Order: sequence, then structure tokens, then C-alpha cells
Amino acid sequence: MLHLEHFAFGWLTPALAYFLSATGCAIGLQCTKQARYGRRRAVWLILGAVTVGGTGIWVMHFVAMLGFSIDGAQIRFDVPLTLLSAAIAIGVVGIGLFLVTAPGSGIPALLTGGAITGLGIGAMHFTGMYAMRTDAHIEYDPARVALSLVIATVAATATLWFSMRSWGLLSTLGAALIMAAAVATMHYTGMSAMHAHSVPDAAPPTGAEPLQVLGPLLGGISVVTVVLLIGVSMALTNPHAPTTPAVPSTPERERRPAR
Repeated sequence: MLHLEHFAFGWLTPALAYFLSATGCAIGLQCTKQARYGRRRAVWLILGAVTVGGTGIWVMHFVAMLGFSIDGAQIRFDVPLTLLSAAIAIGVVGIGLFLVTAPGSGIPALLTGGAITGLGIGAMHFTGMYAMRTDAHIEYDPARVALSLVIATVAATATLWFSMRSWGLLSTLGAALIMAAAVATMHYTGMSAMHAHSVPDAAPPTGAEPLQVLGPLLGGISVVTVVLLIGVSMALTNPHAPTTPAVPSTPERERRPAR
């Protein structure tokens, strides 16, 4: 069995991954807060899905993978599958946010959204791992895989629960830190399920090196994050923005004063 190194650069990669995850979750919470107001709901939900699913979950996974190595083996990444894993993360988070921010949503919507999103996050993680190409033979411990899926479902449910409520700045930051910790726990639990064995005379893997994928990724994420920060800040400081969630309008005949 080959030795797996999850912290090849020390605490740099997990710390950076956690910071990016918390940042994405914090922005996502503010986006879902705006979505509940009813103005441009679809736009805010899409932005929330991109920031939570993209930055908060998928980017965290990939940045953490920069610190992963297998002694005596090479690692490459299949770019299309890697991008597919990003699409899965954003898609399932979008479904979950749509369910819990719909008018009248409650516990059933929360549990349904949590299950869909949690299992989707697990699918994202293992799709990303399947995208990893190596000249070693990879196996997974089924029990730890199942545990990672349970953690993902609990983390997703907690994330959606946070998104159903209005938070001030400090509360949003606290919730984002908790969400990022849950995402990181799921990632490293899933990674602990992996075992690698050497394959004599194996062909070198094909695909992109991790930094070849990460360079454009961080550039794109930086631009998106700055734009979203500006957009959320403008929405929060807009004096004409509503301060309470939108409610169905009252029929005209009900608004007329009694005679």
C-alpha cells in the first residue's frame, strides 16, 4: 500500500481552502437573503448557488487537493470531468436553495433539499476524485464513503437551514465558518476512504497537472467573488430595497377602506 499525503504543503492548502469556502458561503447567504425579498429571485438564487456550490464547496475541494500526493505515483486531472464536478455542485445547491426559499417552505422542503444537496455534494466529491488520473491503483473503504455521505447530507441540511433565515453581518460570518468547517470535514472524511497500491510498469497518467487547472480557476473565482461582493454590497446599501421578505399582494378590494 502506498503512502497518501494530504498536507504536502503543510497547513497552507487546508487553511486557504477553508478561507475560500467560508467566503463563498458568506456571500451565498447574503444572496439567498436577497432572493427571499422576491426581487430578481432567480438571479440571486443562481448567484447563491454559484458562490456556495462553486466557491464554498467545489473550490474548497480542489484547493485542498493541491496538498494531496501519492508517494511513488503521478497525479493528473481530466479537465472535462473536473468541470462536470463543478456543475454538479452548483446544480444541487441551486435545487436545495430553490426549495427552501420558496414561499411557505418548511421542514419537509428543508429535509428534501438537504438530502438532494448532500448526496449531490457526495457525487461532486467522488466525480472529482474519478477525474484524478494516476499510475497507482485506487480503492475506497465503503464504510468511510458512507460516513462522508452522511456528513455531506448533514452539512447540506445545516447550510440550507442557515439560508432560510435572515442574518446580520456577525451572524452571517459565524454561519459561514460553521458551513465551511462542515464542508472540510466531509472532504477529508471522503479522502480518508482512499487507498492506493502500486502498479508495476503502469503507463504515465494523462491529463492536466493540478496547477494548470488551478491557475485559471483562481483567476476566474477572484473576478466572480469581487463582482459578487460589489453586487451584494450595493443591494444591502440600496435605500429603495425592501427590508422584509416579499408577500403576496393584497387584492384591491381588500385594500379599500370600509364605508
